[in-house]
Amino acid sequence: MSESATKEATSASEVPIKTQDVQPTQAASDSKESKQSGSDAKNTKPTEGDAPKKLSPAELKKQKAAEKQARRAQQKAAGPAPSQQASQSKEGQKQQKGPKQGPKEDKSRPLPVRRRPSQSNAPISQAPRKESKIEARQVGLFFGHLYSQPRKHSMAGASKDVHPAILALGLQYSSYTICGSTARMVAMLLAFKALIASYQTPVGTSLSRHLIQLLGPQIEYLRDCRPYSITMGNAIRWLKDIIVKTDPSTPEADAKRDLLEEIDMFIRERVTAADKLIRELAVTKILPGDVILTYASSSIVEQTLLQAHHAGINFSVIVVDSKPLFEGRTLARKLANAGIKVRYFLITGASHAIKDASKVFLGAHAMMSNGRLYSRVGTALVSMLANAQSLPVIVLCESVKFTEKVALDSIVGNEVAPAEELLSEAERQNLLPLKNLLPKSHPANAEENNTEGAASAPSDVLKWIDGSKNLHHLQVLYDVTPAEYIDMIITEYGSLPPSSVPVVHRLSTNT
Repeated sequence: MSESATKEATSASEVPIKTQDVQPTQAASDSKESKQSGSDAKNTKPTEGDAPKKLSPAELKKQKAAEKQARRAQQKAAGPAPSQQASQSKEGQKQQKGPKQGPKEDKSRPLPVRRRPSQSNAPISQAPRKESKIEARQVGLFFGHLYSQPRKHSMAGASKDVHPAILALGLQYSSYTICGSTARMVAMLLAFKALIASYQTPVGTSLSRHLIQLLGPQIEYLRDCRPYSITMGNAIRWLKDIIVKTDPSTPEADAKRDLLEEIDMFIRERVTAADKLIRELAVTKILPGDVILTYASSSIVEQTLLQAHHAGINFSVIVVDSKPLFEGRTLARKLANAGIKVRYFLITGASHAIKDASKVFLGAHAMMSNGRLYSRVGTALVSMLANAQSLPVIVLCESVKFTEKVALDSIVGNEVAPAEELLSEAERQNLLPLKNLLPKSHPANAEENNTEGAASAPSDVLKWIDGSKNLHHLQVLYDVTPAEYIDMIITEYGSLPPSSVPVVHRLSTNT
């Protein structure tokens, strides 16, 4: 019994040993099969019972070719190459090292959107754009980028730091009570004088620092009422430079007195004295019997014509004007009251008016660094008509209106006035009978209010304009005249060609 038991035990113990020798793991057999197939054919050691078989060279060659094809078939069936598997295994090891070294992100692929737990898995939709911005870009086509916030016509929403003199000045800007570029600059400096006179430096700060900060709300309010002119920008930069250069050790009363004197000197030198020199030089260009044509209204042109008349020069004036401001009406009335013979034309008749003229005098809003004239819209048309008739075009302009900016057209930079200013009260009243011709789907018919009566009639016409999707009123205030249409620029520095504008600008600003 003991011998049989021992035999069964030994047989049971020998079974797993034989299975390990006969059945290797699948991974080891797959990796070593291709490598050992060739070596087994050459270096096979014959067993004791088997005799070695010698193969001919042709048979060996066929055997190698068959083994090579077998290896290729195994590699194709196995998938990627060993080098790719090794690289993937290395990346896997890097990922397993720790969370600090994450997988490299492909920059060409869009980053995944991270949602909060409270968010659902619904697809994310882009936020709807404001329709006002889209419509503002479409209005006026090329001039759509000029439309911004509407002008302020009241003091509502103004900062508490805005001085009362600035508040009143802003309303005068928006209502065109003060319209010219030089007049707006002088009025702004006088309002800043009132601000400085009532200014008190807070404890712990200096005048040069705090006063600069205080000017910010004042300038912003004036810009909201109406975009400031080139001359206003030059004056603001000059004033800030003067304030910054103020010595902090100077007593507040002395510093304020010095600033007020500097402002008075700036107005006296850059405006009053400059206008006097320009008038005296421009009068010499007017000869007896001349017919001077001018466009719209310019204060320096008006002063020149009045001084020439007082000097006893016999001449006449043609005033060309345009909607909606009709500035030329005021100029024609003043010249006629002074005893000058005046003829008045709208810009639609400028081609006929230019035939009787002998010289053209123009004002300027600004002179660009490339010699181009930036002035009231319609000036370029008058200049081109004069150039076609070989008439001299003379621009009267102070050096404070010169700028280092360059203008190639009137599209990139301009000022857009409210569209409703194109229609006067009388014109709006004349359009009221056309209300019956509006389509029934028009918003003006949907929002009809009979309680307001005839008092709201002009505003109803404005609603027609706003409610019409395909109707846009555009009113730009300035245009750009090419330098080749300008023969002379008269400044306080003398008579200059348009190409000398940047030189005079450097002289006037000491840069």
